[in-house]
Amino acid sequence: MQRGLKWFAVITTIGMLLVLLGGALVTKTDSGDGCGDSWPLCHGELIPTEITPEKAIELAHRIVSGAVGIFVLILSIWSWRVIGHIRETKFLAAVSFFVLVFQGLIGAAAVMWEQSDFILAVHFGISLISFAAVFLLTLLIFEIDKKFEAEKVIIDRRMNFHIVGIILYVFLVVYTGALVRHAKASLICSDWPLCRNNEFAWPINLHEWIQMGHRGMAGIAFLWIAYVTYIAIKYYKHQKVIYGGWTAALILISLQVISGAIIIFTQLNLYVALAHALFISCLFGVLSYLLLLASRSKKNAFLYSKEQNSPAKAQ
Repeated sequence: MQRGLKWFAVITTIGMLLVLLGGALVTKTDSGDGCGDSWPLCHGELIPTEITPEKAIELAHRIVSGAVGIFVLILSIWSWRVIGHIRETKFLAAVSFFVLVFQGLIGAAAVMWEQSDFILAVHFGISLISFAAVFLLTLLIFEIDKKFEAEKVIIDRRMNFHIVGIILYVFLVVYTGALVRHAKASLICSDWPLCRNNEFAWPINLHEWIQMGHRGMAGIAFLWIAYVTYIAIKYYKHQKVIYGGWTAALILISLQVISGAIIIFTQLNLYVALAHALFISCLFGVLSYLLLLASRSKKNAFLYSKEQNSPAKAQ
């Protein structure tokens, strides 16, 4: 049963990534109005009689989201029954499904009633939380075999501060990136890293503020993650899950920054733009797992202290 659960969890996690990328594809191709203001039908039809590229993209995104929603529900119930004894399982199972439903409702509202760019940008952030919950649930399932020491992690106060601070900050960066897409500000600046002719100048309109604000925040995220990765390499080599987690985070944020630059150089190449969304989704998943490990750390530190001070240890 555990082997089947593992495979199903992996498939569901990949499905959640497809939902995230599908949402980015809808935005990048301006397919949000492909089915008009009709939901869940497309222009009032179950199967549209006339298919356009925009209509096909929007309809495919809805179908994939619905199918993955069923997968997430099955995974939540299945994991609850099999690994419900693990502390985080029931919380993640509930969050993964109910946040996905909430995400679908926001998507439906965006179709039926016109929303501002600032509200639409929230949609990707909520999708990211749903993906992270499914991703963490999958990792909990794989922790059963104890092939990596994820249950014995002890994190000091400084590292705990950085984990919490970075994941909150990266979520804000994700919001500004989604706002860039929805406000159609992706190519408002023709150069990189600065906006115009690579000369320092203050943004002159809202779209430039959105674009340059996102770039500046992404740059700070890169430097912050690089610094904490240095700390992990120096002080946490004995805890491979922390060491490996921050190494993966640094690689992903680097790919994120590079793909962001290539988007400008290629004039919004669709595949690069989708890769940009993929890297930030994976980064948020890794950071979420580090946050989960940090939540276990206090309990582990207490148990370790208790073990060290036990009479048997003293003898």
